[in-house]
Amino acid sequence: MVGNGGRKTADIEVMTTKLYVGNLPFATTAQEVEDLFADTGAVTSVELIFDKLSGRSRGFGFVNTATPADAQKIIEKFNGAELGGRSLSVNEAKPREERPARPFSSAGREGTRNSYRGSQRNERNYRR
Repeated sequence: MVGNGGRKTADIEVMTTKLYVGNLPFATTAQEVEDLFADTGAVTSVELIFDKLSGRSRGFGFVNTATPADAQKIIEKFNGAELGGRSLSVNEAKPREERPARPFSSAGREGTRNSYRGSQRNERNYRR
């Protein structure tokens, strides 16, 4: 036990092996990305990001590698390389930045008489 209240602390710096892969062609599949990177380093998983509403690829994703050395080899080989006519952006993934919560805005929805019925001209016709 260490003299800090019984808690052990590790002085080991954990290096990330998660890579951001951007500017992917929209038709690219996770299997294609895995196959592309597999010759350079051991890929443990691929996650492509899709639009929630349309289901279409957003053109970027994340790749996890087995070791930081594999990640570095993939970055050196594929950052700027061309895939499907597009220049790939491959670099170390950064933590997602916290964004301030957007306050609910009801502007234009409440407080105006005509918000759900159209213009004032239509309002006059509606009352007749």
